Amino acid sequence: MRLILYLGKGGVGKTTTAAATAVRASRMGYRTLVVSTDVAHSLADALDCQVGPSPTKLSDNLWAQEINVLEEVRQHWGELQGFVSNLLKRKGVNEVAAEELAVIPGMEEVVSLLHIRKQAKEGNYDAVIVDAAPTGETVRLLTMPETFTWYASRVMQWETSTMKVAKPLIRALVPASDMFDTLPRFVEQVEALRATLADPKISSYRLVVNPERMVIKEAQRAATYLALYGYPVDGVVLNRVMPSDVRGHSFIEQMQEIQASYRAQVHDIFTPLPIWEAPMYAREIKGLDDLADVGAALFGERNPLDVFYVGKTMDITKQGDQYELRLPLPHVEVNKVNMTKRGDQLFIEIGNFRREMILPTMLADRPALRAVFRNGELVVQFGAPAPLEAV
Repeated sequence: MRLILYLGKGGVGKTTTAAATAVRASRMGYRTLVVSTDVAHSLADALDCQVGPSPTKLSDNLWAQEINVLEEVRQHWGELQGFVSNLLKRKGVNEVAAEELAVIPGMEEVVSLLHIRKQAKEGNYDAVIVDAAPTGETVRLLTMPETFTWYASRVMQWETSTMKVAKPLIRALVPASDMFDTLPRFVEQVEALRATLADPKISSYRLVVNPERMVIKEAQRAATYLALYGYPVDGVVLNRVMPSDVRGHSFIEQMQEIQASYRAQVHDIFTPLPIWEAPMYAREIKGLDDLADVGAALFGERNPLDVFYVGKTMDITKQGDQYELRLPLPHVEVNKVNMTKRGDQLFIEIGNFRREMILPTMLADRPALRAVFRNGELVVQFGAPAPLEAV
């Protein structure tokens, strides 16, 4: 079973890439489900087919689904949400605030992921391909299992002694209610979900970028946080690359030069991940045959369900009050390492190789002390944050 999630800034072509991967896999004989978790679904438009909130069969071996997140939340959380809301009201929280606070942060995201895991676990498909929401929302979605588990454990600790007394009474009044058992069971499911999402044999994350500065920066940030949470990235799709044989117009040639610079940047920045390039088409990509063409252009004869990279793209460890960041750079020749840090950006130069890194928040306010190249890895040491000045 394979679970592949495509991430990227809004408008870079995630939906087309996810759908193209699914069509390619299905035509290679794999039972494939492509799923959209974006609230503003566009999967049906890309497939040029009607797609509902349940898996819809489109062709041999291919199904599609646009998850109705709000309906899923109501089904999985409605009863327990009412219980938590009433508990907050008894603690003096006003009614409107209690209703809002009763929804555990990230519940919509967690429910989406649980639904996807359920589809994978039931074994109806060989692969589930996820067209995820824009990068910021998806990174938040992927960090939700940890956040949810922490928050839920606080809820379960509320009024422990009172619960012991109240549980038999409420069960007598509402025999069908299992509200007291729902939350612990839900937490177990979320913990199992976290294990699935971090298992490189099952799950892969693929970044979709265009040869544009802001798009590349956002993809870098996503890669940083995926690595921080241990989610396995196995490739990058460089989408909408202009063909090199279009000449004779100064504007087009200028655009090609700009893209060439950013293409080189993508290959440098995301080393050692494989980079797949998809061309810019002169027509709208819509329907299964068009998507099959995109899938063939991306993967050629390769199986899109393969795991293309195994290993950490970045590793951060704590050493006393300092941190050490390790970045694999297997194809870089060793030379003098120059380093500059500005806010949450770290600029590294090794000979002709230059990389601009986006740092996680915990390293943004720490000074970068030294950088060395060791055993094919760039190792950067960060010191303790500067003490706050007294006001």
